[in-house]
Amino acid sequence: MMKKIDKKTFLTNADVEHYVQDILRQIALDGFKPDYVVGITRGGVVPALMISHYLNVPMQTLKVSLRDNNDCETNCWMAEDAFGYIAYEDQKTYKSRWDIDARKNILVVDDINDSGETIKWIKQDWQSSCMSNEEYAWMSIWDNTVKFATIVNNEASDYKSVSYTGLEINKLEDPTWIVFPWEEWWK
Repeated sequence: MMKKIDKKTFLTNADVEHYVQDILRQIALDGFKPDYVVGITRGGVVPALMISHYLNVPMQTLKVSLRDNNDCETNCWMAEDAFGYIAYEDQKTYKSRWDIDARKNILVVDDINDSGETIKWIKQDWQSSCMSNEEYAWMSIWDNTVKFATIVNNEASDYKSVSYTGLEINKLEDPTWIVFPWEEWWK
């Protein structure tokens, strides 16, 4: 159980820029080259845009809002890109529902991996979107051709496989609410 959050930690635009640069260094060291970047609305859009511009790759958005109103967008075509899905009419030719060589490298970006629920929702949604919830097939996708990046990663999260992060925190040891500059820019 999480401790009560008594304090807020405010990140500045300079902090975010520093963390994005650190994420970009990690991506370069890893040799990962995304075909496109996906920004989770709302918090992941700004860092995803920065990464997209730097890497000179397209950016898409995906609405996953579990905290505020449980309003989430299923995006089957992203799941198909990740899976290397072969259209039904071509499956007899390929003798498979997927083509490993057709898989896209996708970087999914959010501001924070707090509880892990957003990433778990995306993984579950994408797996069920491709009419193939076969765990063995998706095990070669997650953390290989589809990777997750967050500005802040809570080590106490239920999701432990964020590939790239700028700042590691542990909310069990130091309960704090992270406030990003785009959340209170007018104050």
